[in-house]
Amino acid sequence: MTTTRAPGAASGGAGAGTAVRSGSGAGGPLLLGVRHHGPGSARAVRAALDAAAPRVVLIEGPPEGDALLALAADEAMRPPVALLAHAVDDPGRAAFWPLAEFSPEWVAIRWALAHDVPARFIDLPAAHSLALAAADDGAVDVGVHADESESEAGSVPASGCGGEGDGSRDDESVRIDPLAVLAEAAGYDDPERWWEDVIEHRGPDRADDPFAPFAAVAEAMGALREEYGDGGPRRDLVREAHMRLQFRTARKEFGDDGVAVVCGAWHVPALGRKTTVAADRALLKGLPKVKTGMTWVPWTHRRLARDSGYGAGIDSPGWYGHLFGVPDRPVERWLTKVAGLLREEDRTVSSAHVIEAVRLAGTLAAMRGRPLAGLTETTDAVRAVMCEGSDVPLGLIHDRLIVGEVLGEVPDTAPAVPLQRDLTALQRTLRLKPEALERELDLDLRKELDAERGRLLHRLRLLGIDWGEPLVARPSTGTFRESWRLRWEPELYVRVAEAGVWGTTVLSAATAKAESRVLAATALAEITALAERCLLAALPDALPVVMRALADRAALDADVGRLAQALPALARSLRYGDVRSTDTGALGDVAAGLAERICVGLPPACAGLDADGAAEMRGHLDGVHTAIGLLPDGHGRDLAGRWGAVLRTLAGRDTVPGVIRGRAARLLLDDGRLAEDEAARLMGLALSPGTPPTDAAAWIEGFVGGVSGAGRQQAASSAGGMLLVHDERLLGLVDAWLTGVSAEAFTDVLPLLRRTFSAYEPGVRRTLGELVARGPANGGPAAPEATAPGFGPGLDEARADAVLPVLRLLLGAEGSGGADNSDDLLEATG
Repeated sequence: MTTTRAPGAASGGAGAGTAVRSGSGAGGPLLLGVRHHGPGSARAVRAALDAAAPRVVLIEGPPEGDALLALAADEAMRPPVALLAHAVDDPGRAAFWPLAEFSPEWVAIRWALAHDVPARFIDLPAAHSLALAAADDGAVDVGVHADESESEAGSVPASGCGGEGDGSRDDESVRIDPLAVLAEAAGYDDPERWWEDVIEHRGPDRADDPFAPFAAVAEAMGALREEYGDGGPRRDLVREAHMRLQFRTARKEFGDDGVAVVCGAWHVPALGRKTTVAADRALLKGLPKVKTGMTWVPWTHRRLARDSGYGAGIDSPGWYGHLFGVPDRPVERWLTKVAGLLREEDRTVSSAHVIEAVRLAGTLAAMRGRPLAGLTETTDAVRAVMCEGSDVPLGLIHDRLIVGEVLGEVPDTAPAVPLQRDLTALQRTLRLKPEALERELDLDLRKELDAERGRLLHRLRLLGIDWGEPLVARPSTGTFRESWRLRWEPELYVRVAEAGVWGTTVLSAATAKAESRVLAATALAEITALAERCLLAALPDALPVVMRALADRAALDADVGRLAQALPALARSLRYGDVRSTDTGALGDVAAGLAERICVGLPPACAGLDADGAAEMRGHLDGVHTAIGLLPDGHGRDLAGRWGAVLRTLAGRDTVPGVIRGRAARLLLDDGRLAEDEAARLMGLALSPGTPPTDAAAWIEGFVGGVSGAGRQQAASSAGGMLLVHDERLLGLVDAWLTGVSAEAFTDVLPLLRRTFSAYEPGVRRTLGELVARGPANGGPAAPEATAPGFGPGLDEARADAVLPVLRLLLGAEGSGGADNSDDLLEATG
């Protein structure tokens, strides 16, 4: 029998140094210093508790969670899960305490429940930690574990100890990693590898003294605190003072031999330190406090990973879960999992590959002096044997197995805000299960189930709960389909709690949020965008409020740019309101009124603009053109002609910037309202020698450039290039103008031209280059005068006649194809 005292602890007194049991006959409370997410620590905790059989288990965590501990015994509770604490008056101020199946704290909770032993959390209450974090930072970072400032067993600032219980940061102190210090002392250059060799690779069947690992860890942490101090941020001292007070209370109630404590290894020396009750209470006096709510929420392996920003995270939660869960032969079982995953991805992996990978992993471990092949050895073996030396499949293995996409579950009896309960019921009714794995969802809005799913996702987005993200900014024009990318993150539970202030159901909350936003909106475009979202989310009670605000604001707003910015959302709302069988009569009247005012005010608004203003107005031009095309019959029929007249005015007015004139001409040409000869004439005028080169380049950019962001959603940059490919007259005009630009002016127009032509697809650019290099088309009789240098004036009838039989076959035309119907066929085919 041996006993060791926490290093640096004095003896005697009420807060005397605490004996740490390292043998079956030792007395005193049991202090189990752990790494927060370590399967070796978890197995050691279970073995130590089995051997000691304490009468109470104290666990590092917020005391408000004591009332929720019984839920851990529910069969519906499946880790990873987390305790979520949030300020009742400000749900966005929150902190998480995640627990995995292989977390020592979770193992301690489950052991206590299974043995009918009380379990208590002893860390600083969340009511204080949230208030302290708000005082420091204004808010707690959502999604960051309460152990944010601690690295596994406790990150240590140079001046003292690092804390872990409140999501706080200590930017002033320089931190060290105690694992790195201990690993270096043991001759390791990798702290993770040292920890795995010493702790994680201890098999479940080890017959060692179950208390020995904790005595060794306590001694090591005591030495580190003697070396680096234990002052640190005041909050860490406060937390440790609170833990000591709870520790004393439990010892008085259950006796020294009946108490077991599971906490971060860094805190073990602090719990064994000689202090007085008065000194600890003095540290806790006057702490700020907020009213706090707490519940269990599902967590994910990905959020346990260090690269997610979780300060006490680990690199490989999936690997650690495997080590904790398998009864034996962890390497063989792991490589079998890897082989199964690769087979699912249609890679050829046989049993021989698995056997060879197991042998190679064991050989690498022996060569590196490790007790068991770890993740590094198994990964190297997989790369060499199963992936043929390629790192590409390892990315899949890392995401799916090493980290994993596991999402925990909590029972329905866990406390939740009414909005969360309504959302959970809707998820079940609509068969939309929250999943950590990202997936795509295609909806057919003609089906009632899919329509309801779409409404739910739109309502949640309106509430700031971004469970689903549209794959495009809006549904494709004229279709009944929506596509979403779904991924549930634990932080969304906080967003749901925040949104609970708007209502107790998703529908009522979204309605209230929309009404509030429209009253606070300052721009017409905000209101039109909100009207569109209300239609997509099917909020009939909010829509009248939005429409009244829209009509009032539109009547008062005289800025053509703002009117043009607002119209596209209204046009989309009309189109997709019809898809969803929504009454949009009032919305159509407002949209038609906006379009008419734009038609009147746009030509004068385009005069005298500088380059930036012209570029912005060009975007509005594209947007309005698309919007008027989307307006349903009855609203868009009378406006189409007026809009065409506006475009003609813009295309022919010299006071309008070149980029807008060119764009107006292009839109007319695309709609069939401008003949090709007239388009060539306008281009010839714009590129005439008397036009400044920069103005001519701007006209080209508007005419052959792609649709700007304010217009159609689909990429159309190459459409202008195809126009030049198929109309060599226009290409000849551009070529002749460009070759005539002086060297001095070429430098000025080059950025505009590069911006225009670089947007074309590579194939279009290559074809244009070949056409320019080849020169004008050959094969027709030479004309005495060409409409453009090197180009023929008309149709090559001999070449056209050669395709008539094929066209006749495709169109099902009657007759033998003689001269009598050749002209009619050519006219019919354009």
